[in-house]
Amino acid sequence: MSELKQKIWNDIQQVREISPLVLNITNYVVMNNTANALLAAGASPIMANAPEEIEDMVALCAATVINIGTLNAATVESMKLALKKADQLGKPSVFDPVGAGATTYRNRTAEELLDIAFPTFIRGNAGEIMTLAGTSVASKGVDSTVGSAGSEKSAKSLAKAHQCVVSVSGETDIITDGTHIAYIDNGDQLMCRVTGLGCTASAILGAFAAVQSNRFMAAISAAAFMGVCGEIAARESLGPGSLQLNLYDVMHTLTERQFTETVRVRGK
Repeated sequence: MSELKQKIWNDIQQVREISPLVLNITNYVVMNNTANALLAAGASPIMANAPEEIEDMVALCAATVINIGTLNAATVESMKLALKKADQLGKPSVFDPVGAGATTYRNRTAEELLDIAFPTFIRGNAGEIMTLAGTSVASKGVDSTVGSAGSEKSAKSLAKAHQCVVSVSGETDIITDGTHIAYIDNGDQLMCRVTGLGCTASAILGAFAAVQSNRFMAAISAAAFMGVCGEIAARESLGPGSLQLNLYDVMHTLTERQFTETVRVRGK
């Protein structure tokens, strides 16, 4: 096994052994899916969004994931409080700009959140990342109209501007800290037919960020884990319904041999 593959596998084992507590301020569409995926991977989820308790929740948890999929005034306030508190405490935070580019309100909210404090990670599809980087992209709701390959320049620019690690999901996942870059060539097209798997990837990133202090490495490991599990699960699935169930099972039972035989990771 290559050194990089071994490091990723070690991170997968750390999530299972430590079972980090991950706070999710996420959208209503995927809340149950996200919590189950975190449990299957070995982490422990908390789903909370009340402004009255959110700072206490951030202090309690090892990482915070912010997802703007279903926005309203109360959750936006909680997101701002959470991002600021995580920054003050030096705890990792993941920002998922779901649907960035779709509406003025969504774009303004993303800008306001990024003005509050720099998240540790920004994770999204190519269209969302390019929108945050200031590149004009045609919107199709929460789905990307461009492939990940076209977002590499924008991802690097965004990472440098916000001093964070950017993770772009797509046919090839791209991870960059603005200088270094890695590519994960795993996954399956069937994953696009299950709602919220991008949101799940952001939550999984929160779990890996909680156990791996090297931010770039944490993002690589999270993307590799998600891609490998999705690819293996798709082989065993008849369609999107069985894929969702199989994905949880693969996350829970993934072996070192399965991982090393499936993962395709490269960098420069």
